[in-house]
Amino acid sequence: MKALTIFQYIKENRQAKSLKIKDLAALLAVDSSLISRYENGDRLPTKAHLNLLVSHLDLDFKTAQVFWLKAKIYELLSQEAYIDEAINMVQEEYGNYGGFVRDELSSDLKALIKSLDQMKANLNALRHLDSFRIHEALHLEYTFESNKIEGNTLTLNETDLVINEGLTISGKSMREHLEAINHQEAIAFIKDLAKPNYVLKERDLLQIHHLILRGIYPEEAGKYRKVQVMIKGSSHVPPGPYLVAKQMEDLFIWYNTNRNTSHPVVLAAEMHERLVTIHPFIDGNGRTSRLIMNLILMQHGFVIANLKGDYGSRTAYYQALEKCQTTANKDDFIQLIVNTEKDCLDRYLSILKA
Repeated sequence: MKALTIFQYIKENRQAKSLKIKDLAALLAVDSSLISRYENGDRLPTKAHLNLLVSHLDLDFKTAQVFWLKAKIYELLSQEAYIDEAINMVQEEYGNYGGFVRDELSSDLKALIKSLDQMKANLNALRHLDSFRIHEALHLEYTFESNKIEGNTLTLNETDLVINEGLTISGKSMREHLEAINHQEAIAFIKDLAKPNYVLKERDLLQIHHLILRGIYPEEAGKYRKVQVMIKGSSHVPPGPYLVAKQMEDLFIWYNTNRNTSHPVVLAAEMHERLVTIHPFIDGNGRTSRLIMNLILMQHGFVIANLKGDYGSRTAYYQALEKCQTTANKDDFIQLIVNTEKDCLDRYLSILKA
């Protein structure tokens, strides 16, 4: 049976959705003749149009990319001399690529990132000693610290009483109680998603945010903001509300492009930073971004990176984020996340070995 091409893939999925060529052209804001050329194999879609086709036709992102790259390679084969030699060189270099670490990172940071893989391997050898009680305690600490970063004043013990005993703490606001309960439920939600091959979707992010703000800002929970916002104490000004939906679409295109080629810890850190920089929600951006980061870490076998909420740690966290947002230099933030993950892995291993 003849292998499917990108052209056939587009046509079959358009027909499956009962869309006419003119309807799809309208969605892409192009002429109908261009869609016909895409489907007839007369022209390869641009990368931008391919991403729009993936979105509007609900195509599998990886499948569409592979079909598109295959067509692109064949296009080169028909136009360039010495293509065989070039392909052999690419295969050799790709096969020797040393792990999924960005080339632009410092050598020290690369080495530290690679050391995390060995720590994860050590953890895998001790997984049989893992238990629900360990997870319960660490998830409680994560809820406490993540909420503390955002100004919640419940202590660790009070957080435990609210979540596990259903008690009301005198002198604490209803919002603080809901923040504890909601965050714990959000952890349970991302645990269910954290399967090795699961591909994060925009609706997952919106559901996480809905859980975070449920009962606090019900009219804003799970919805992108429609007003401009400022971040207290930061010089970074998030994009206007009219840009949020497009920047979130671009964020998921970036995620799908990089999820199989970036080291999981780097991918998790960058998703965290990119999301909180867009600041797509009225409230709950930090908690949601940290949950997305930890979803990615857990699905790759790492442990939750629990950023601390004390003054010094919170200040270092905000400063590293602001450096990303104002200078486009991500090294400090990635270093912070890598060090946090290393500390959390160290602690987890020590608990299992005790």
